[in-house]
Amino acid sequence: MKSIVWILAVQLLARASSQGELPAPEDKPNEAKLMSRISVGNAPLEQRNYQVAPAPYNLAEQSEPYNIAFDYHNYDQMTRFLRATTSKYPSLTALYSIGKSVQGRDLWVMVVSASPYEHMIGKPDVKYVANMHGNEAVSRELMLHLIHHLVTNYHSDPYIRWLMDNTRIHIMPSMNPDGFEVAKEGACDGGQGRYNARGFDLNRNFPDYFKQNNKRTQPETDAVKEWVSKIQFVLSGSLHGGALVASYPFDNTPNSRKSISTLFKIVLLYYYTSCLCCKDCAGPQRCALSYASSPSLTPDDDVFKHLALTYSTNHAKMSRGVACRSSQKGFRRGITNGAEWYPLTGGMQDFNYVWYGCMEVTLEVSCCKYPPAHELPKYWEDNRMSLIKFLAEAHRGIHGFVMDEHGNPVEKASLKMKSRDVGFQSTKYGEFWRILMPGMYKLEVYADGYVPREVDVMVVDQHPTLVNVTLHAAKRKDGNFYRPQQQPPLYHRPSIKPQQPGFMSSITSGFNNLVNFFG
Repeated sequence: MKSIVWILAVQLLARASSQGELPAPEDKPNEAKLMSRISVGNAPLEQRNYQVAPAPYNLAEQSEPYNIAFDYHNYDQMTRFLRATTSKYPSLTALYSIGKSVQGRDLWVMVVSASPYEHMIGKPDVKYVANMHGNEAVSRELMLHLIHHLVTNYHSDPYIRWLMDNTRIHIMPSMNPDGFEVAKEGACDGGQGRYNARGFDLNRNFPDYFKQNNKRTQPETDAVKEWVSKIQFVLSGSLHGGALVASYPFDNTPNSRKSISTLFKIVLLYYYTSCLCCKDCAGPQRCALSYASSPSLTPDDDVFKHLALTYSTNHAKMSRGVACRSSQKGFRRGITNGAEWYPLTGGMQDFNYVWYGCMEVTLEVSCCKYPPAHELPKYWEDNRMSLIKFLAEAHRGIHGFVMDEHGNPVEKASLKMKSRDVGFQSTKYGEFWRILMPGMYKLEVYADGYVPREVDVMVVDQHPTLVNVTLHAAKRKDGNFYRPQQQPPLYHRPSIKPQQPGFMSSITSGFNNLVNFFG
């Protein structure tokens, strides 16, 4: 019976794909309605500890208007809004916690989708993570307003309806709720509230591909790592403040690429920007920070540039390269390679991409980290379209299923595009997705006990290409099943000699601390 269901699912997807270009956004929900009915057996497709408001709370909410003010919401206020949302829109939202902060606050995630409690077969999961640095507060409020905007426009806006019918959107308004509680409104710069309650920068706390990260892992980071290991996210945005730019991987760069000239620049930078840490220097009197490193490009650089441009060009002014200060240069077209801006170790976007194949872009959405609340409507209008259009990019490239010859899904099959060495995996239902630009590709597929496959794929701009791969079991001459060689992370690590500690490495470490004022 299970095989029959899977064969039906694949046939339905193939029939939709064979009809050529996808219909206009207002017609797309029809396919979503069809696919949302497909399930495996009678078991739910996803098990999470979803929060359900108690009955008295639900009754009270029925008589109250549902709205969200343009104001900053502390942890208790944010929690009340999220619970009110899932009470008001139980068929469109689901609230769950991925863990707790150092001080015991829940790390809330809200699913906004036409199928909030169950994974939709063949439909991608995407996410936003905001307020990773507690004093970068605009992103936190943008996420609350995005939730409100999606649920209140589901029945009236065809594009939003299509997006929610075809995508499961996971929104984390605050990864660092402890830091937010001590940050100060009106503080455009500085570090108060940036770190978690133990004084750790969460965006320097993830495993790193280029350099061993010896920082003690934090509960907030552990929670995110476990979260992304359980859900196959296709696309992600990490929201920050303090600049106006979309920054894409890699954030770090091999130590061997740091030339003497680059290190000399860092020495000069330290000399000319010492007043950044001076309590007597404020506002325009601060020295301008100007540092340029070499870009560190991924095998999917074309895709990442496109994703970054999708956000910047739909933003009210980001793509114009508006500089946050007169003493600084803006970013061309509002995008930058992370390492070219400044390299950092232990960043979240590199971790998502290398370890799990999730394409994450860092979105710096405000020049001021914690502007006065009366400016929030402007920030929402500037970013509203970008936030929605960015998520829709998950429906670009290829998608499909990996199955055995009996029609059963193959879980954790390893896939990659030939010549692009960052891979991705199939889900427990055999699904896979990959964002790609139009062109011809070769898809390589490997799985324990199966003969490897290589499939030619053509990607077009109008709609994702459906690619279903059937793997055949194989035994070697010694009688054992074929097992491909695979080592985590997914990226093939080149030979990189570790840098010996010394004067220059101390300067580099100090520079990384200096740029903690950004991103």
